[in-house]
Amino acid sequence: MIKNKSIMAICVVFALLVCGFVSIAAAGDGLAEQYAPVLYFEKDEECYPVNVSYLLDDGNSELKTITIEGNVVSYYDNIHGTVTDDGIIDDYKQKESSLGYTVYYHESTEAGVTVIQYWMFYAFNKGEENQHESDWEMVQITIPSGGDKSVGYSQHYSGQSATWGQVEKTGDHFKVYVARGSHANYLRPYSGKLGIANDIVADNGKVLNPDQYTLVELSSQEWLSFAGLWGEVNSVEDFVLGRAGPNGPQFRQDMSGNLMWSGSAWGSGLLPANDMLFNLEWFLYNFIMIVILITLLTLAVMGVRIYLRKKKYGLGPRIVSMFYIDGFNLKSIGNILCFVGIIIGIIGLFSTWYVVSADINVADFQTTGATDVISIHGWNGVQVTMPGLETGPVPMGSATVPFGLVLLLGLFLMIPATIGVHRSRKLGMKYLFRGIRFVIAIVILIVAIMAIGFVIPSGSSGLGGDYVSGLLKSMSSSPMGGEYSFTITEANIAGDVNMKWGLGMGAMLILVSGIIFIVSGALEIAANKVFFETKIPVEKQKRVKKKPPVEQQPSETKKE
Repeated sequence: MIKNKSIMAICVVFALLVCGFVSIAAAGDGLAEQYAPVLYFEKDEECYPVNVSYLLDDGNSELKTITIEGNVVSYYDNIHGTVTDDGIIDDYKQKESSLGYTVYYHESTEAGVTVIQYWMFYAFNKGEENQHESDWEMVQITIPSGGDKSVGYSQHYSGQSATWGQVEKTGDHFKVYVARGSHANYLRPYSGKLGIANDIVADNGKVLNPDQYTLVELSSQEWLSFAGLWGEVNSVEDFVLGRAGPNGPQFRQDMSGNLMWSGSAWGSGLLPANDMLFNLEWFLYNFIMIVILITLLTLAVMGVRIYLRKKKYGLGPRIVSMFYIDGFNLKSIGNILCFVGIIIGIIGLFSTWYVVSADINVADFQTTGATDVISIHGWNGVQVTMPGLETGPVPMGSATVPFGLVLLLGLFLMIPATIGVHRSRKLGMKYLFRGIRFVIAIVILIVAIMAIGFVIPSGSSGLGGDYVSGLLKSMSSSPMGGEYSFTITEANIAGDVNMKWGLGMGAMLILVSGIIFIVSGALEIAANKVFFETKIPVEKQKRVKKKPPVEQQPSETKKE
């Protein structure tokens, strides 16, 4: 009996040790739980991190193969929809409550550096510029044995790195802001506008804290070795247009050619974040609101000035001094030119400011002459298209920031700014400054093109990095216009590409408009006329008050 009890006790102790060992093995050293991210989603997001079993179990997908360019490609095809409909999203939303939320993690240590990756699988990718079945995205934290921690966030073909001090966090849990539909990961809720993907990011939707999702160790998953695609693909065009399903964690690559699975190597190749970049992102995110607030404030100040002007001088018979056109004289010609400048300026604001075109003769991608691939528009921002495909030019990305809105509002503000102005000299100064602002806008555009060569690192590898680097350097050295040709000799891809760039018609018109404003201002200043008789006569305004004469002291009477 005693012997049996001893054996039972030993078994219990052994079982506890095994359970403890298994528990420790599953949890590692606790770092994955300690740093697990907090995920913030935009209010209109429809897909959230889910267990891969959603796709692989219950007959939700079929494993298929297709031959593309002589290569056999395997992929999982979700049976509930395609890239052109919302069938998969609708199916996921019906099952969301029962599926819950899952985040996978992969922890590795090499040369004293621990890298913890958090992988998120989504049922569907419905980005602003691309759409495909399934989605794999990742964020990671790098913990060196000595030194500061850092993070890396995946964003489409590449990503962004940041120091631990630059990361928003709750305790040790770092915050991740997930773009709507594309699921690209950002460091701030106002990011996403700088990239051509035109991601929509915010913190106004669902928030998943670590205790709200299941953290699952990744390396033990049987499906991890699947080297195919996690979504439908039908042609090589699907890869180019972002319609092909993504590779899994062990096989996903970024633009530098490093596997994301490589951890610290992948993170070291990402574009580092900086505070100036954050400020610019915040400005672009709130651009329209800032412009509206400044406009309202400007109108309020103008209203006060107009009121004081009316009370003191009156507003004149024509109210708006731009309308004083009476005969062939300098002030009339100046005002006529001002109206011409406004018309030309408005046309320029709604035209293309800058354009980059390509004449491509590469494998299956060919164009019939030069085709616009990048355009900067005063109202639509930056637009990127892919030419030479079966479907014709296809939008690839955009940054829809209406920079021209500032200049357009400036033109309309000229009307209240000239109300009650009674001197042509003062009116001319307003025209002059307006023209200078128009010219400066184009100068800023040119300087921005010049700066590209210094911002983008040279010699970038992968996905045409050397060609792109050469193009950007050429554009940077000759921003007004130029040409750059190169020959592609990559595996299975060969051909010639000729790139051209330069100022568009919109920029030319804005420059012309600015010059016309400057000339009209100079004419008004040279005219030096008074438009109307003010309440206080101009003569009295000019009159300088004379100082009272100094009283002379009576001279002393000479003593006789």
